[in-house]
Amino acid sequence: MTQQHGSDFLDAFAQMSRNGGLESGGVERQAATEADGLNRQWFAGWLTARGATVHYDAVGNQFGLFEHTPGAPYVLVGSHLDSQPRAGRFDGAYGVLAGAHACAELFRAASSGEVELSRNLCVVNWFNEEGCRFKPSMMGSSVYTGKRDLEETLEVRDTAGVSVREALDALGQRGEDSIPEATAYVELHIQQGKSMEEDGFTIGLVEATWGVRKYEFLVLGEQAHTGSTLIEDRKDALLGASLLIASARKVALEHDVITSCGELLIEPNSPVAVAREARLVIDLRSPDAERLTAADEHFAREVEEAARAANVEIQTVNRHAWDVLEYAPEGLALAQEIVTELDLPHTRIMTLAGHDSTNVKDVLPTVMLFVPSHKGITHNEYEFTSDEDMLAGLEMLTATLRRVAQGELG
Repeated sequence: MTQQHGSDFLDAFAQMSRNGGLESGGVERQAATEADGLNRQWFAGWLTARGATVHYDAVGNQFGLFEHTPGAPYVLVGSHLDSQPRAGRFDGAYGVLAGAHACAELFRAASSGEVELSRNLCVVNWFNEEGCRFKPSMMGSSVYTGKRDLEETLEVRDTAGVSVREALDALGQRGEDSIPEATAYVELHIQQGKSMEEDGFTIGLVEATWGVRKYEFLVLGEQAHTGSTLIEDRKDALLGASLLIASARKVALEHDVITSCGELLIEPNSPVAVAREARLVIDLRSPDAERLTAADEHFAREVEEAARAANVEIQTVNRHAWDVLEYAPEGLALAQEIVTELDLPHTRIMTLAGHDSTNVKDVLPTVMLFVPSHKGITHNEYEFTSDEDMLAGLEMLTATLRRVAQGELG
């Protein structure tokens, strides 16, 4: 990778980070908001200026196609541009822009005869990976891989009642394009953990995903006066939700898994009214399939007990799950060969967080790469990865994409 190539990438990343940017250096670009739409427009302009054609599929996935051999299949590379509320500028966006730069550089080199490629190149910005405005997460890649129904997904609504269809139409970014055949997928991402930084590794070769169970609960109680309603007469939805959260923590400690509740919505959310309704999302995560299954079964019993104890009804509105699954061994072997040739400090690693590659790896041979995250801070406006590590990741990604586009994977 030339010094100019690296400098151009860092300049473009700084420009992108101003879209939806916060004074702290973080960003807020929740899926299909105005900030996300403007950033996607900026990205489309960047791609077009470098010879790509930009397409949108029916769920708003954004594709930049670099076609140098008409009729040849494509290699996909990318991540996501949407963010959490008050989030870091690296999560997802780094991988999308690095993928775009790698595609543009290889497209230039192939067009000038410097390299020979048997595959075309396509960078993808998957819609709504984060799952904060619209649930569940990894929505665009789930539809792309056939794991979610398109029409059902378009009808998902945010807390303000706006559907995915309406939000994408407002941006003019719900397309009808048919995306060409793909043979493989590569994704580069920040680690979102601290082990690589602490152990001095620059590149992480992702071997497998942790297993996850995500539950979206609706707790139905009865609205009442907080002062005059006797305790034994109350059907407190907030109490039911609180018992679920506490039970998940108890289950996590007993089975040595990770749990969290990241969202809790209460109606009517008044200081003098017993809650009639609560909506919340809880997850359980583990690298061990047996522990996760045992925790899942235990938590199901705790849900029933929470409903009895709070005298409420608890409905599981949605259950989103994936298991402990390995990435393609041939992709891992290829990445190992490349990182050794580049002489970059590296390690094999599992991913605790979910990524779009979690879906795509089930339908295409996939390589997933990490660079370090400072102190593991992520989904936070102070998330940080150094320029040096970003450029090392770009070098690794470009070399990997070149080999994959020469037909060495899929």
